[in-house]
Amino acid sequence: MGRYYWDKRQEADNLKQVSVSFLKKHSYLESGFHSGNITWSRNGEETGKISIQSFVCEDEKYVRFIYTKTNNDTGEKKDFDYKIPLVYTACYFGGKRYWFTCPWYVNSVFCGRRVGVVYLGGKHFACRHCHNLTYNSRNLGGISKVMGQTVSFPELEKMEREVKRKQYGGKISRRYRRYLNKYDKSDRQMMIMARHLGGASIYRDAVR
Repeated sequence: MGRYYWDKRQEADNLKQVSVSFLKKHSYLESGFHSGNITWSRNGEETGKISIQSFVCEDEKYVRFIYTKTNNDTGEKKDFDYKIPLVYTACYFGGKRYWFTCPWYVNSVFCGRRVGVVYLGGKHFACRHCHNLTYNSRNLGGISKVMGQTVSFPELEKMEREVKRKQYGGKISRRYRRYLNKYDKSDRQMMIMARHLGGASIYRDAVR
């Protein structure tokens, strides 16, 4: 059955999150300015809502997050408004693949990691490293992990680092092809997981 692993850190799967693939699906990464809202729900009940704006041009690319958080102990409300920069890498078959650049500091050290998902852990949306998160897939063992319908992001990141050559003999290298297949699978499974957990619906506002 394989070795069982359990990590006591908070699981990223249980947090509100925004992925680059979600933004792409809803046209936020197209050239120009776009605005709208993201609403999270569970069992048909709203659990959170934020406003987002994206700006994509030659000289500047970012997603702006605008929301209010309420302190559960005091009831005090605090407004947040900040930008997370976007960067892109060229895809082998053409086009671009966008990433967030995590803008936060941990222990006075700037993060700057290129990531596909940011999570609302505490006050800000940041990468899993800054929030010290784990994944549900890491808490599954053996056959459970295979059948858990989850692609482990640490494994995905490791595969990308291990790609030495994207092309060999005029064709995509085997290692790079395996990474691309795994990346595409992770995108599909993120959407499946979102629907399973109640999903995230988006309402596009008119651009002024």
